[in-house]
Amino acid sequence: MSSKAKISLEALILQLFEIEAVKFGSFTLKSGIESPVYFDLRLIVSYPHLMKQVSEHLWLASQDGEMHGSPGHITSISSVCGVPYTALPFATCISTDHNIPMLIRRKEAKDYGTKKMVEGNFKEGELCLVIEDVVTSGSSVLETVQTLSSVGVHVTDAVVLLDREQGGKKRLKEAGINLHSVCTMSKLLEILETAAKISHHVAQSVKTFIAANIFSSEPCNVRISLSDKKVLSYLERAQSSSHSLTKRLFQIMADKKTNLALSADVTTSKEVFEVLFPKLIDQVGPHICILKTHVDIIEDFSPDFSQKLKSLAKKHNFLIFEDRKFADIGNTVKHQYAGGLYKICQWSHMINAHILPGPGIIKALKQVGCPLSRGCLLIAEMSSKDNLLSYDYKQATVKLAEANRDFVLGFICTSKVTNDPNFVHMTPGVTLDKANCSNGDGLGQQYLTPRQVISERGCDVIIVGRGIVKANNPLEAAQQYQQTGYNAHLQLL
Repeated sequence: MSSKAKISLEALILQLFEIEAVKFGSFTLKSGIESPVYFDLRLIVSYPHLMKQVSEHLWLASQDGEMHGSPGHITSISSVCGVPYTALPFATCISTDHNIPMLIRRKEAKDYGTKKMVEGNFKEGELCLVIEDVVTSGSSVLETVQTLSSVGVHVTDAVVLLDREQGGKKRLKEAGINLHSVCTMSKLLEILETAAKISHHVAQSVKTFIAANIFSSEPCNVRISLSDKKVLSYLERAQSSSHSLTKRLFQIMADKKTNLALSADVTTSKEVFEVLFPKLIDQVGPHICILKTHVDIIEDFSPDFSQKLKSLAKKHNFLIFEDRKFADIGNTVKHQYAGGLYKICQWSHMINAHILPGPGIIKALKQVGCPLSRGCLLIAEMSSKDNLLSYDYKQATVKLAEANRDFVLGFICTSKVTNDPNFVHMTPGVTLDKANCSNGDGLGQQYLTPRQVISERGCDVIIVGRGIVKANNPLEAAQQYQQTGYNAHLQLL
């Protein structure tokens, strides 16, 4: 270990044990698993001297290739970024002590101000060192890397106080990220057992637990590195997509050079078939990849509605997305999807759902949709002000999507929620009017521009309703949205 560290690693670990930042016993983790060890490193902020020591050890671990087998010396970094939120104080200390600019990654974009996901001054192509407190599966580091990559900041290395040795280092390596660690779980147990802070039995029980709970590297499907492409083209996404409907959507987007979904928020089928479509669909149709409907607001619905809709979709090569937002128990949503007045499964290529009821809702919808080659979008984020969808809710949504790839196509969201190219990200509340971005619609809707959605937040499809339907010249508006959205995608390639 470098002589720059003011205290040894052993002394550091013993201090963490003393303040109960490291605990042994029986603890229920967020995943529901019972663990014999728990790390509460948020406590460190109440011990400034210890916080400085941890930060210096992190910095030295990132710079000293010999320290605890870390994979090499880091050079030419332009900035540091702490994984929110526990690692932010460590990144701050490193930034101020070593005069290195710091970036802040938000977990969720604010619905006011600049609405940025990454705060701070940076240049596209610069190299950033990611700081983390504990690595288990590596997913939190990958999320931060993903967000930084979306704004052109590269990451090749991350440094962590404690590597739990549960597969995170391997997953990160496969994603092109070298993980440097101050201490591993094995080393921590050795130090505490040698100092008689824990018994041999406790140390062995933790080792047994770790060995039985190794995270697979399979979920990490995208390699993130300096030399790899930052964004795949729509054609490349079509060729690599695992779901037939996602493959079809990206092929349409590539062929028609559009990422525009039109939200036809009209209240009568007369408006749809006698006002909106007969006059405009032959013009607007070539500019959209998806038509989104709200069938339950149509006052004069009849079975003829779905047949006409399917004919128009075939004629103009777009997919139909019924924005039903299913959110009930499995048995109920199964009937809502397959039967009732609307029989949505018979005409809509895709639907969406909240995961509030739990995995049963996906299982039920899947029983109806899969035999018909339909797909579902999970609602991970909403564009309405002060909505209650939290970061943890978003993460749970992603996990359910990963477990149901045969039916889940992607997400309704306001920013990219996973780096897996098999999932599509669709964003509502899109406008070209920057005044709307500041003011909303007075009913809670918050707006983003096509460039913010595609270029800054990494999403795939812009959903536009009133900006086209209520425009003085809907055709011209559709063309503007198509061109702006598609150009934003091209600039990322």
